[in-house]
Amino acid sequence: MDELLGRKVPYSAPAEQAVIGSMLIDPRCIPEVLEKLKADEFYLQLNRDIFETIYAMFSFAQPVDPVTVLDQMKVRGVYQDNCEEYLAEIMRVTPTAANVLEYAAIVRDRALLRRLGETADEINKMVYEGSGEADAMLEAAERRIYALRQGRAVGGLVPVASVVQNVFERLNEAASSGKVIPGLSTGLTDLDRVTLGLNRSELILIAARPGMGKTSIALNMALHAALNEHQTVAIFSLEMSREQLVTRLLSRAALVPAQNLLTGQLSDQQWRDITSAATALSGTDIRIDDNPTLTVSDMNAQCRRVPNLGLVVVDYLQLMQSAGSGHSWSNESRTQAVSDISRMFKIMAKELAVPVVCLSQLSRANESRQDKRPMLSDLRESGAIEQDADVVIGLYRDGYYNKESENPNLAEAIVLKNRKGQTGTVELLWLPEYTSFSMLEKRRDDEY
Repeated sequence: MDELLGRKVPYSAPAEQAVIGSMLIDPRCIPEVLEKLKADEFYLQLNRDIFETIYAMFSFAQPVDPVTVLDQMKVRGVYQDNCEEYLAEIMRVTPTAANVLEYAAIVRDRALLRRLGETADEINKMVYEGSGEADAMLEAAERRIYALRQGRAVGGLVPVASVVQNVFERLNEAASSGKVIPGLSTGLTDLDRVTLGLNRSELILIAARPGMGKTSIALNMALHAALNEHQTVAIFSLEMSREQLVTRLLSRAALVPAQNLLTGQLSDQQWRDITSAATALSGTDIRIDDNPTLTVSDMNAQCRRVPNLGLVVVDYLQLMQSAGSGHSWSNESRTQAVSDISRMFKIMAKELAVPVVCLSQLSRANESRQDKRPMLSDLRESGAIEQDADVVIGLYRDGYYNKESENPNLAEAIVLKNRKGQTGTVELLWLPEYTSFSMLEKRRDDEY
């Protein structure tokens, strides 16, 4: 198609040949090349076939040289009559294997240019065919460009061999990290044991009635990810202002009652604690947007521009359904709107490859039950939220309903759904003066 239009396709045959020649001359460079290049970044089909053959042989610890590669190409059914002469010519024209990463960089650069051109053509086609509204087209265009930045394609069938390689890379990463859980820690060890932490591409839903501590536990997670795991955290608050959120974060980090922070009635020691906490908090990369009219597309667009993003927190889902709407919602349209939003959050988590923690209100169904602990069915009012979420955590405090409770500060994080397997109840300690949660056995001296 490009040739018909008189356009020159970006690729470098000499660079592609030099990469393959280097791998044949000095197989010790193969691991470095495989870290930098993928088979589909080669433009010429024969070069791609040879690279894939070497990749497969290396994966199965087979010796790589011109003779064994030619033999395996026959086994794989990609051998051509001129392959023997072609490999000999490649090795003859390759100047040295020492510069193989430079050759690989050229191949990768040309591949990116080709994909950029293809993406531009797709966007042009979408615009001139008028297939959708401008906002939807802009979102689709941004998604495609972001995928290019991440070095991957949008959609399409992927060979299982590539997926297996990705799984093994994650296994090696998990094994070498020495961590007990694969995801980010919530800061609450017992909860981590059940959920295995906050994992990439997961939508984690925290659901409860108002005042039960949804925002508090989400800020716990955000603070731990930023302070202890040095992750960049994006917080979107549709209910509380930036100042209110940071006040809560400071109260939790300094273990100074939130009431004292609001009134300014602080002892000398509390001033020192707050100053120390403020210094530590300022050193983190927590970013807050408190615009109450944000849409999921707005959030996604902002997150795409955040380097090294590790966690997204949204407070809370139901406040989004009327954003930009000047009318009241019927039950049916409200259910559909919230269902659409939850689906978009799941897509966002997959696209950004980070955990998205989204807070959600429960329906009043539990209020009429003797046992007021949340159930998964309490989310039904909001449509398909429970289908989209990978993990659903319901919060419950007996002291909230029963003023005569023996343990008014005993809280329960009930894992109602967990795609990784285990569900169950985790007991936590509610710290009302700090609007925060901790492990039951923890004391002030153990915190942060």
